[in-house]
Amino acid sequence: MLADLFKTSPDKMAGMLEHLRRTADDLSLPFTARTRTYNSRLAQELGLWAMDKGKGDAFHAAAFKAYFAGGLNIGNHSVLIDLARNVGLPVEEAEEILSGRAYAEKVDQDWADSQVRGITAVPTFIMGRHKLVGAQNFESLADLVTLYGTARKR
Repeated sequence: MLADLFKTSPDKMAGMLEHLRRTADDLSLPFTARTRTYNSRLAQELGLWAMDKGKGDAFHAAAFKAYFAGGLNIGNHSVLIDLARNVGLPVEEAEEILSGRAYAEKVDQDWADSQVRGITAVPTFIMGRHKLVGAQNFESLADLVTLYGTARKR
């Protein structure tokens, strides 16, 4: 259960999911309520490879939709291979990347960097010492940029 994973009550978890749903609706993002979460580690590794292949944005968008709208397990090899195929990445190479864990060390480095920066969720937007967590509307992102610019002038 998600409540167990996030160490909270079922009522609080329902409230968190409702907040996510409203935010997704406000931002026209796909979102389906779910009762499970999946480890995204392999998707992160494959995503870094997709970036190196010039298909990072397409892969990340497909993984986002698969997870948040489709409720698919983005830790599952066959799901990830399908995502790679659907965005035009070479399937055999994707299989090699996953089985050989070629990007595991890079993801480890990214996680370590995130820990140092106090990042505990994605997306997190950082400008200087200011940070904004979660999917955000344009106004909130503009406020972050303005706050950063104001702080730099001091």
